[in-house]
Parts: sequence; C-alpha cells; structure tokens
Amino acid sequence: MAFAITQTCCNDATCVSVCPVNCIHPTPEERAFGSTEMLYIDPKTCIDCGACTDACPVDAIFPIDRLPVAQREYADINASYFEQTEDESPQRSPAESRVEASETDDLGPNFHAWGAPNFGRVLPSDFGPLRVAIVGTGPAGMYAAEDLLLHTRAEVTLIDRLPVAGGLVRHGVAPDHPATKKIGDTFARLHTHPRVRMHLGLDVGGDVTAEELAAHHDAVIYAVGAATDRRLGIPGEDRAGSVSATTVVAWYNAHPEVAPDAVDLSAERVVVVGNGNVALDVARILVSDPESLAGTGIAPGALAELRRSKVREVVLLGRSDPGHAAYTRSELLALKHLPDVDLVVDVHDLRIGAAIDAAGPKDKAAVLRGVARQTVDWSVSPGAAGRRRIVFRFLSTPLEVCGHDAVRAVRVTGRDGETEIPAGTILRAIGYRGVPQSGLPFDETTGTVPHEGGRVTGRAGTYVVGWIKRGPSGGIGANRACAAETVGTLMADAVAGALPAPTGGPKAFHRLARHRRRR
Repeated sequence: MAFAITQTCCNDATCVSVCPVNCIHPTPEERAFGSTEMLYIDPKTCIDCGACTDACPVDAIFPIDRLPVAQREYADINASYFEQTEDESPQRSPAESRVEASETDDLGPNFHAWGAPNFGRVLPSDFGPLRVAIVGTGPAGMYAAEDLLLHTRAEVTLIDRLPVAGGLVRHGVAPDHPATKKIGDTFARLHTHPRVRMHLGLDVGGDVTAEELAAHHDAVIYAVGAATDRRLGIPGEDRAGSVSATTVVAWYNAHPEVAPDAVDLSAERVVVVGNGNVALDVARILVSDPESLAGTGIAPGALAELRRSKVREVVLLGRSDPGHAAYTRSELLALKHLPDVDLVVDVHDLRIGAAIDAAGPKDKAAVLRGVARQTVDWSVSPGAAGRRRIVFRFLSTPLEVCGHDAVRAVRVTGRDGETEIPAGTILRAIGYRGVPQSGLPFDETTGTVPHEGGRVTGRAGTYVVGWIKRGPSGGIGANRACAAETVGTLMADAVAGALPAPTGGPKAFHRLARHRRRR
C-alpha cells in the first residue's frame, strides 16, 4: 500500500533525500519546487518502504489505508498531482538523492542532508573557521545555522529578542497543528551543538547595537522575519475591537509580548478580512470546541477566553473569487471536517457559484462543492442558526470599520453595491510585513532589506534570510533554499576576503550580552 502526504507538509524535502525510488515530487531540483502547496507521493512508484515516514519532520506522511477520516482525500490529491503533470526539470536518481551518514556531522539522521548549499567552486577548506551570528531562531535562521554547521567549521551565535527560541514555528503555527510545530524539535537539537552559543532575550538594536554585534563576528545573518501586519488603509481601522490577525495568532500561541486578554470574544459575529491560510487558522480556532484545543499547546489565557466566547459566526471576507483565494487547498479541506461547525458560501454575486461549479478537480474552488450556498441576511443574529459556522464572502472589498468608540460593523462593497455586516470584532489578515532593522537599509515598498543573493546592499559581512529577505511568502520549507543561497553568498565572500575582520572575540561578546540583557 502506497503512502500519501497530508496537509501538514512543510515542503522541507527531507523525505525526498531518503526515498529509494524517487517517488516524491517536486524535488528541490525541479522547476515546480517551492511553488506547489505541498509535496506529493506517486502511488504508482511508491514501494511502501516507509523511509519517508521516518524522515518527515512534521509527521505528515501516512499509509493510504491508515489515513484518518479527515485526511482520506489526500490519497486522491497525491495521485492527481501526477496525472498530466509536465515538468522538464531533471529528476535525481536514488543514488543522487542520498548522502553519506558521515556528512551529517554529529547532528543525527533526521537533518536535511539532501544537498549542501550551492557554494559554486567554493569549498569550506578554502577559508578558516568563521564566527557567524544569526539574529532570529525561526525556520529561516535555523536552516542557515544548519547549513553552516553541516558544511563548514563555523562557530554560530544564535540570538533572539524573545526569551524562548522558535520564531514562527513557536508563535505562528496554530496550536491544533502540533505535527507542524514538531519541526521545532528538529531545529532545537542545534541549540546544544558544540559550535553553537545562544543568547535569548537579547534585542539587537536595543540591548546591543548592530555595530557591536558585527564587531565580534566575521558575519551576521538577520533572520528576523516579518514582525508586523499589513494595514487595510480604511477609516475606522484603529477602533477598539479592530485587531490584527498577527496579534490573534500570537495570543493563542502564548507570545510573551501579547496579553492573555488581548482578544475580545464577547460578540457573536467576527469578521476576518482576508482569505489566506492565517485567516483560515484564526477562523478555525475561534469556532472550534475549546475542549478539543485543551490538549494542544494553546495558551492557557486564550483557552480560558475561548471557553467564555460568545462567537457563533466567523465571516471570511475576501476580495478575490473562490478560484483565486490566497489559502491553500489543503487548509480549506481541513475546515470541512470541523465537528459541529457549518460552512456557508455567501452567493451574493452570481459569479461566486459559477466559479465553484466551473472549477476543475485540481482547483481549490472545487473543494467548496457541496458546501451550503445562500444569500446571507446579515440582519439575522448569528446565534439563530444554533451551530457555529464559517461564512465565506468572496468578491467583497472593505470600505470602512463602522462604530463610535468600538467596532459595530464593517461596510463592504461588491457588484451588488454596498453592504454593512454587523460585527463586534474585525480581524485583518491580509499579510505580514517586515519592519526596519537598526543599522540596515530598508525598502518601505516591499518591507524587506535590499540585498544581492542575501548580501545586504552596502553592508559588508551582513546578510539576510527568510521573510525579511524575500517578503512574507512561502512556508517553513521554502526557507531551506533561501538559506542555502544566503550561506553560499557568505562563503563566497569569505573566500574572496570580503568579510571585515572582527575586533572582539566570542568571550568578549558573551560578557557584553550578559551585561546588556534586560530580560
């Protein structure tokens, strides 16, 4: 019986390296890698060896005959990917997919050893040991650390302004996705590597300056992500009850800088502006049975508030049609299996139902077939339906958050004119955005640090990786290739003698950090 990859796939590609028959695609060498929602197993090629299951860092791979009820669709999803799929990229042979165990240093067998960073003609032996600081301990920073530790003799200093490590794996993944969070356990093994020193609760730009950090290291890699959210830019956006989804995600993940009472759930209807995966995560958490979340890693304060919650309906408000929504098909499928929660598509515009009916089997809009359709009467109390529900309202643009001292409604526009949707809470979930970093250039338009192959423009020895480098796109696994590019650029600079020599040593920086740390 073949295996299938499910929606918790992180696109990390560890499974690719261990597959003896090359049945998992797209591989990192193929053109589609990084652009597909997940990886897929070809059931016609799979030999049922189970190697991919053992290697998967997020427990996303199951035998088809053992798929949980809520994930049985993934057998067909994996198979359908290989029907009439054209990819001219070369496929690796099984031998090319494997590396010798000796190349994994002392990090263990589950690390991502399917290929070294692309250093070109550069070899680690071409330069002496380096001291590299990495600011940020999320996936991007940890992939960069992994490449440095696996393929060079570098000493790595990990720095995070928070008192706990993990970045978005710790504070950005929904608590009811524990398998996805599990990849953090793999990264955590790096924290005790003999060539790693870690400083938590240390703010670069606050406790220590960027110049001080650079003075004690040959190179500095910033992996600080996108720390804030994009704004709607409409009147009333700052009223009480209008909150960013980034705050909500941090709230239910026990972010130390977000108070337990940061989210008010005293209203029956919540409107989430946006239809990406974060919007779906937030909607799912708000309507889930709190007791089903009690065994997860959800913040105690958030769980207590959810138990008191009066929310009966979450409206997902999106500008696009069902075929062009930002969420992935896998995350949408997960909503269809929420117990005691109804899904409704508001067909206020005839184009919405037409898009669903015309969708091909591989299109995300096809997932909405079978979901109830109605023209929602927003004057009816959400509690009147009895069960909790999620309403998809496509082809609608928010114009104003209405109210006096607090949110009362959101005014939207579409082909049917303007509509006022009563709500007590408005959550904006239209994307993350990077923030300026002290001592680094910043592009206000893209919310990123200008760079060339990861090398910060005009800053010798300074590099970026992850969302602060490329913008808030791609999941956990997308950072693997991103980190390889940045580390490859750093290695090339080391060989070229382009790295400024540090003036202080590791012990001096340790003393400085210990003295300056305020938390």
